[in-house]
Amino acid sequence: MKQQALFNWSGGKDSALALHKVLQGGQYDILELLTTVSEPYQRISMHGVRVGLLDQQAASIGLPCRKLFLPEMPTMEAYEQQMTSTLQDAQRRGATVSIFGDIFLKDLRRYREEQLAKLHLQAVFPLWGVPTAVLIRQFLDLGFKTITTCVNEKFLDQSFVGRVIDEGFLRDLPATVDPCGENGEFHTFVFDGPIFKQPVAFEKGEIVYRKYTPAPKTDDAGYDCAEPDEPSPFDTGFWYCDLF
Repeated sequence: MKQQALFNWSGGKDSALALHKVLQGGQYDILELLTTVSEPYQRISMHGVRVGLLDQQAASIGLPCRKLFLPEMPTMEAYEQQMTSTLQDAQRRGATVSIFGDIFLKDLRRYREEQLAKLHLQAVFPLWGVPTAVLIRQFLDLGFKTITTCVNEKFLDQSFVGRVIDEGFLRDLPATVDPCGENGEFHTFVFDGPIFKQPVAFEKGEIVYRKYTPAPKTDDAGYDCAEPDEPSPFDTGFWYCDLF
């Protein structure tokens, strides 16, 4: 019998590849996608992608998407309370597993496992430990298409935001930047690939720059660059490409 699972969905390439592997493996029955969203600005956390495009992704994948709406500056306590409530609801519907697209960030994996263990849930990481150069090649070879929506200026300049990831993009990446952006160098929006019934239609909007301090707040345009599940480490700026 398949295990019932929640799938933690960011809308980006690592989520998409992990979901593809899970669906191909046939071990889990995905109850729903789960995405953290800035409630005041209706955008996916970190990625800055509008909720409307998230809904289009979920519809094309054919899975319901549950949104975990967060206030502008959620405390760890508030975040964990909301996540616990969400997970407990999923448990009542049979979930025993929560699936993530993380690749090699050990501290983040440990945090997820510890939090889930409190509820007797299992954390699953389909991409864990696979070299990121291999993963990005798998992603492209499978026919996925993705565009960068956010880049960290500490690693990349404005020219890298709003670009489709292809061979040219990978050639242009500095050697110090992870090809999957696993260290937070960039974030993406996936709009086509084998998990979708049809491509997600969108248009590119303006490119904007936002500067954040070690305790960043979501700006008035709705670009939220604070991960809810860990303290913000950055004192840096980000380039965002709006999609609509």
